[in-house]
Amino acid sequence: MTVRRPTFCAISITPTATSCCGELAVAMRSCIGCSSIISHRPRRQRMSSARTTRASPQGDAEDRPDWHGGGMSLLTKTLAAGVVSAAVLVAAPVSASAEAKVTFSIPAPTGRYQVGTTDIHLTDNNRQDPWKPDRKRELMVSVWYPAKETRHHPRQQWLPTGILPLVEDFAEEAGIPKGSVDWTAARTSGHVNAPVKHGKWPVILYSPGFGGPRSVGSVLVQELTSRGNVVVTIDHTFETAVEFPGGRVELPVPISDAEMGKALQARVGDTRFVLDQLARKGVNLDKVGMFGHSYGGFTAGETMLHDRRIDAGINMDGSMFPDFGDVAERGLDRPFMLLGGQFLKDGKLVDHSPFTDLDPSWGLFWANQKGPKESFVLKGARHHNFSDLQVVLPQLIKPLGLPADQFEEFIGTVDPERGLKIQYKVVGQFFDRFL
Repeated sequence: MTVRRPTFCAISITPTATSCCGELAVAMRSCIGCSSIISHRPRRQRMSSARTTRASPQGDAEDRPDWHGGGMSLLTKTLAAGVVSAAVLVAAPVSASAEAKVTFSIPAPTGRYQVGTTDIHLTDNNRQDPWKPDRKRELMVSVWYPAKETRHHPRQQWLPTGILPLVEDFAEEAGIPKGSVDWTAARTSGHVNAPVKHGKWPVILYSPGFGGPRSVGSVLVQELTSRGNVVVTIDHTFETAVEFPGGRVELPVPISDAEMGKALQARVGDTRFVLDQLARKGVNLDKVGMFGHSYGGFTAGETMLHDRRIDAGINMDGSMFPDFGDVAERGLDRPFMLLGGQFLKDGKLVDHSPFTDLDPSWGLFWANQKGPKESFVLKGARHHNFSDLQVVLPQLIKPLGLPADQFEEFIGTVDPERGLKIQYKVVGQFFDRFL
């Protein structure tokens, strides 16, 4: 592990010079006098009994999330993936435009803090890569943190340049003409290497959907950061395309359904290694949360089962297959939330929740969960409303002359702004309560 920088009082980030490829050396060390990472917000008592929140059919839809997730269909490489794989299933090709490339924007967060971000290259010298046994396991992670000030610090590019050829290939299969979209133009609100605002912040981990890069969760990640959290996002190497320092890009390897349990264990190992590195550099992990989309949500639950350092978790629309992991059958003794959308079944939209027969794994987990538990369904949402696709794809429809329902299979019919507000509220309040 190359280390040089950060400082958040419990995590410290001190940006240093970057190489020609933008490599960032990061050092993590505890600040003198800081004994724990504690939210600046008032801490709430942990709930000792299960709390169930269900959307009432008569309730205000604006306050109700509706989320989805079940069935083996979630396991397919395309549906379970993030930005790239999702596109593969959209059919209807359109003609390319000779005009300038279409651009889109990433919405700004609503919290009180400015956002800084830094990328870290980690090598686990004690673990062979499960997909490349002749190599040590390497990871790229991003640390997002409240920033002291952001002047003179450029905003982070949404997608790494190195993975764009793969994105273009998948986008073309989605009916988006190759070369018609400038995927490099979009910027997040994270300012690269901005100085850290010292404070006591909870730490939250993020794991993306199967095959998806960590970048596709940036909208919710930067929102949580702006509210006073340190968020660490993880790329799971060889499951997705990953750009490393120096411009090296590792492409995904074929992973069969029979190897999905192995993939889950690799993700759990990745997450625990990241936690080890934080602790090794003096970060007090007194308050740690984790959330993820699709297989990343499954990863959150499974990691909590094997690592008690994580205090609370959220699964956004991901099945928790008992054939691949144990969390559904064993449950957890700490707070966990299931956030779902809706899936099309027999011509009808069915809620992804523990209270329908869409995804038996959610019902199984719910029955076995011993700690506080919550369930929400975001009405009108589909699987990729829990990724940045919910705000990116709608911006492409009109400029590219695509049918209005071109991406409905992936991002449903819920208004993107409304869907984001609900996710901000539900996810933010959950972590406020338990961290």
